Amino acid sequence: MQRKNFTEMAEFIFLGFSIFGKHQITLFVVFLTMYILVLAGNITIVTVICIDHHLHTPMYFFLSMLASSETVYTLAIVPRMLSGLIFHNQPISLAGCATQMFFFVVLATNNCFLLTVMGYDRYVAICKPLRYTVIMSKGMCAGLVCGSFGTGLVMAVLHVTAMFHLPFCGSMVDHFFCDIYPVMKLSCIDTTVNEIINYGVSSFVIFVPVGLIFISYIFVISSILKIPSAKGRKKTFATCASHLTVVIVHYGCASIAYLKPKSENAIEKDLLLSVTYTIITPLLNPVVYSLRNKEVKDALRRAVSRNIS
Repeated sequence: MQRKNFTEMAEFIFLGFSIFGKHQITLFVVFLTMYILVLAGNITIVTVICIDHHLHTPMYFFLSMLASSETVYTLAIVPRMLSGLIFHNQPISLAGCATQMFFFVVLATNNCFLLTVMGYDRYVAICKPLRYTVIMSKGMCAGLVCGSFGTGLVMAVLHVTAMFHLPFCGSMVDHFFCDIYPVMKLSCIDTTVNEIINYGVSSFVIFVPVGLIFISYIFVISSILKIPSAKGRKKTFATCASHLTVVIVHYGCASIAYLKPKSENAIEKDLLLSVTYTIITPLLNPVVYSLRNKEVKDALRRAVSRNIS
């Protein structure tokens, strides 16, 4: 095959959930409901944190950044996924696919490192309480957020540049968005280098944050165990419980999705796993932080009472 034939592919078509046949309408209703909850939950958290001065602390600043990032992250993927459940075999241009992949990698990486930043915040708050306001200054908080986003930009440029220098022979994407591996499978040439890049970036984005969070919590738990009263230990650990819950689910899904061996016979499982980290995980954040966090619940009550009065 000549090189010129490699570059004739102008668009991709998502197969999406076509393998689920008549159940696609049911999936549409379920996913639309979940997506509305994701948007409502994350927007509510950002709004409450902005308007309630009791939540103007580094911890809730990072939470608002995570909620904002999760909202944009779902906007980059879910609307097209929902559209594909109703209008089948929808095409997307190469430029559109590259753009979607770029935002996906930027925001997914940003979310991972924001969770790491939140872990560091808990470490400083519990292990260095007297220096907390000095260490977690506005400049430091802004720098940590910018660092997370900057890391996402670097990873996205690396991924997208390497991916869209490939020639593509196939046009049918076995997925509902331009994820890395399904698009890579459509290349006409050997993709070993791209697979190494993908595995290297995935390992970095998962293991570095997990390692840093793990180290943070070793110090946190050590400090908590030194608290003499059981009530004090429980109260202190409660400030970390929401973050730990989100971290376990987030990195558990990401590890299975991007570090497990790829199988051609696991399309249904891969699709459902992708739904977990594109809809369920973003939904988990507002649910966990609303139901398990007393300060957020109190802020919500204050906001509702102000509106009623």
